[in-house]
Amino acid sequence: MLGGIFSFHSRWKDRQDTYMHKPLPLQCTSLNFRGVQFAQAMLFAIAEINNSTDLLPGISLGYKIYDACGSISRGVRVALALANGNEIVSSPPEASCARPSQVQAIMGVTSSSPCMAISTVIGPFHIPLISHFATCACLSDKTKFPSFLRTIPSDYYQSRALAQLVKHFGWTWVGAIRSNDDYGNNGMATFTETAQQLGICVEYSVSFFRTDPPDKVQKIVDIIKASTSTVIVAFLSHMDMDVLIHVLSHHNFTGYQWVGSEAWISDSHTAAMDSHHILDGAIGISIPKAHVGGMREFMLDVKSLSTSSNEMFTRFWETLFSCKFDQSKTATVNQSECTGNEDLTGVQNSFTDMSLMPIFYNVYKGVYAVAHALHSIAGCNKTCNNKGQLDSFTILQHIRKIRFKTKEGDEVYFNENGDPAAKYEIINWQPTENGIVDFVSVGLYDASLPAEKHLNVQNKTLIWAQNSQQVPLSVCNEKCPPGTRKVLQKGKPVCCYDCLRCAEGEISNITDSITCVRCDPEFWSNERRDACVKKEDEFLSYEEIMGALLTAASLLGTCLTAVVAFIFFRYRQTPIVRANNSELSFLLLFSLTLCFLCSLTFIGRPSEWSCMLRHTAFGITFVLCISCVLGKTIVVLMAFRATLPGSNVMKWFGPAQQRLSILGFTLVQVVICILWLTISPPFPFKNFEMFKDKIILECALGSAVGFWAVLGYIGLLAMLCFILAFLARKLPDSFNEAKFITFSMLIFCAVWISFIPAYVSSPGKFSVAVEIFAILASSFGLLICIFIPKCYIILLKPKKNTKKNMRGKGHQNHFD
Repeated sequence: MLGGIFSFHSRWKDRQDTYMHKPLPLQCTSLNFRGVQFAQAMLFAIAEINNSTDLLPGISLGYKIYDACGSISRGVRVALALANGNEIVSSPPEASCARPSQVQAIMGVTSSSPCMAISTVIGPFHIPLISHFATCACLSDKTKFPSFLRTIPSDYYQSRALAQLVKHFGWTWVGAIRSNDDYGNNGMATFTETAQQLGICVEYSVSFFRTDPPDKVQKIVDIIKASTSTVIVAFLSHMDMDVLIHVLSHHNFTGYQWVGSEAWISDSHTAAMDSHHILDGAIGISIPKAHVGGMREFMLDVKSLSTSSNEMFTRFWETLFSCKFDQSKTATVNQSECTGNEDLTGVQNSFTDMSLMPIFYNVYKGVYAVAHALHSIAGCNKTCNNKGQLDSFTILQHIRKIRFKTKEGDEVYFNENGDPAAKYEIINWQPTENGIVDFVSVGLYDASLPAEKHLNVQNKTLIWAQNSQQVPLSVCNEKCPPGTRKVLQKGKPVCCYDCLRCAEGEISNITDSITCVRCDPEFWSNERRDACVKKEDEFLSYEEIMGALLTAASLLGTCLTAVVAFIFFRYRQTPIVRANNSELSFLLLFSLTLCFLCSLTFIGRPSEWSCMLRHTAFGITFVLCISCVLGKTIVVLMAFRATLPGSNVMKWFGPAQQRLSILGFTLVQVVICILWLTISPPFPFKNFEMFKDKIILECALGSAVGFWAVLGYIGLLAMLCFILAFLARKLPDSFNEAKFITFSMLIFCAVWISFIPAYVSSPGKFSVAVEIFAILASSFGLLICIFIPKCYIILLKPKKNTKKNMRGKGHQNHFD
């Protein structure tokens, strides 16, 4: 014997108990065709099993079915009636309290809350309760509900599937409505938890029950209208949804995208009630479509019910065909007399609608699960041993272990929590031209697959709210584009944020980035801050104007020096060239040429060799140059001393001594440079700190001591030369070269003294330009001050280029 508990009615009349006498039985109202359909599915499965020769041969299944009326208390009452028998007369005292249950299993119970209450009561007796539609994840707890099983997946999976579906379409700001019962509260709690993990924020979450007073329902409507989210996740039972739609139809309630649970998303009765098209374009999770051969015909064959004297089925018949069996009772204008021979041909209502065939199939599978367990217990082969005592605990254990395939090829089994495998279809409400909603399957959710493959939405044309084909947008803020990062708004959910532009040198190349990534040192952020671009290398090049001008100046100085050298060579026998040691003059011109040319080593991309060459070449050539000038200065002084009576100083500073002094002074600088290059030579260096968006290619000094030692030695020789030339500036020669040397050294020292602060403060390539300018300026100063006056006399005043003119008045000796 199988028990059945279904809700043939969806409501009951409220009454106020005074507790002064025994409460009257619950008076049920609002006939529910769905409950009748579920019962019909159970009867179909029982009839099919009883007619089978393979399953339970020789054993017939019977049934007892009760109406729970959607009430928890009534559900518990009828469950106890099924367990104990509905005896009117009390059992004798000597009767055993351990007698077996009146039914071997209980089928049905549509909602989660009644299932929890019933399972709590019958669980200690191990009476199996198999539900086809109770999905609350809490029912998987076998410590609380040890005898509960179900043929519909747990909301543990459905809630996660809904959250992943919402995430799939990019909705991060949603509202939520739930049934105020265990089904809605537990399902929404799991959805909210999963949504938070996926970065989805719930703007509001309100509970609703079909018996709520109007003022509470109005508050829910006001909350929805005041919200900014356009997507509503409705975790409601189909009965609650029907009532809610009826209320919302009285308001201008359009433009919202609904996401539904399996309880109502594929219910054609709910779609029929939505006359204002509030739910058009809804999308949600549904039990996969199913087809059971012969079930539709069996369920629509209601002739056998017409002979029933049951009052409930009388009302069912009258409601189904809009007629009355007893015309003495008040009938409406459209109602005729019931004959019991009415036919469903042409009748269109929720009873003839088979959109819930997957749920009917769940009832069918539950009955077969019990039958297979009984088949195993009875040891059936061709016949069954039906003389043994059927123990509820044994039946429960066998049901948990069964594994079989239905005639449609679907495998049925229960896991350790009494749940089946979780598979869902994704359903989209697509209105047709005649106003009927078409439930279109647009994807699948299979929890048995790897996590990344759970959700599979097909590339079909989906219809959204207000018949739009554009996916609606429901976010607290627009997505932050690349080049920005999200900053949470104080006191608001994580989905509400501001988009701040990345700082210079940082980028974000993805949408909704929470951080900006700093570019590598050699890269810099572009204007949009969404990509790192290679920094521009900056160095003094020949192609730019400043580099070209300095190069031209260097070459001009070289050419002028060459012209002066040619002139001196051409007039090398003249007194003005021979004066003050012509050999020193040519050596000085040669060193000046090197000074002009060494400035070219500072231009161009720095390399290892150019960095070592530029400073050492500069240091050695300038020391050679200053040494020559110093030699000329000493020669002037010695020459003047030689004109004094009895003086023979020139023999101590003749040409050989002059060469040795120049060589000695130069070798000191060579030794300094060698030590510098050996210990810590200059090297090419990329300076990332000076400019944010540029790389300064420069030559690092290596050893700062070496660099300043080179400059210091040059400065020492220049100061010595300046002092000696200054002392000799008033010697009585008519053409006193010391004056020009003094002036050239004054220019030289002024240039290099001003060079130090300018060099230190100049950024990047400008410091190189300052150094080149100092080299060129000092070189031009020496060239112009020392040689141009002589060239002027040689070329323009040849009459003055005589020994007599070179000798001062009153002096008999001369120098050559």
